[in-house]
Amino acid sequence: MRNSYHIYMRELRSYFVSPIAYVVIALFLAISGIFFYLLLQSFIQMSFRMMMQAQQFQMQVPAMNINQMVIRSLFLNMSIITLFMLPMITMKLFSEEKRSGTIELLFTSPITNWEIVIGKFFAALTVYIAMILGTVSYVSVLFIYGNPELMPVISGYLGLILMGAMTVAIGGLISALTENQIIAAVGCFGTMMILWFVGFASGFVGPELGAIIKYLSVMEHFTDFAKGVIDSSHMVFYLSFAFFSLFLTYQAVESAKWRG
Repeated sequence: MRNSYHIYMRELRSYFVSPIAYVVIALFLAISGIFFYLLLQSFIQMSFRMMMQAQQFQMQVPAMNINQMVIRSLFLNMSIITLFMLPMITMKLFSEEKRSGTIELLFTSPITNWEIVIGKFFAALTVYIAMILGTVSYVSVLFIYGNPELMPVISGYLGLILMGAMTVAIGGLISALTENQIIAAVGCFGTMMILWFVGFASGFVGPELGAIIKYLSVMEHFTDFAKGVIDSSHMVFYLSFAFFSLFLTYQAVESAKWRG
């Protein structure tokens, strides 16, 4: 575990001594902030129109659901933005080491391949978690000036973290298979896009195959988190994908070590 911690700190420092972490985090917060502003503005305008209509027709002002109109939509938007941002974080995990030759130093050091894989995984995941936690300030505005439910916020962030863990593991696997960072980023993005939208294909096949395809859809599992529903089956899906990808990453690193 101590060696994993050293790898973790080494990898984490490498993110912040280069512009990549700052650029990715800034882009994510800026794009998420724009979506939050647009969603909140739309909610306020709709609330104002409903209030004016209620006064005009002497009706009771209908209740507006800020959780459904703002919070749920915000988390769904952030999950899609994540698909674009995370590959830029994971692309360097192993590709840069292979390109520069420093992977050989890791192989000859008294560090196991599992310690390398785990240390790098948690370093990238830490950068991602720091990135999404920056949006807490946006959600806090809703609690200061409104009265939203807390559970959809908690479940939304939990869903983002679980989906992020899965994506980081997949990105690390693809990075371990190539020394080209661009290929690693595109491969991670393409894989996640397929897993995100594969559920749409379930309507074009038989019910049994359709159920399997639908289960593989990342979007299907994340939607419940955005609604405020924490389902253990969704957690198992993300964690199983993450652990399996980490296992394959270990195998890829082990193979590269023996090939020399």
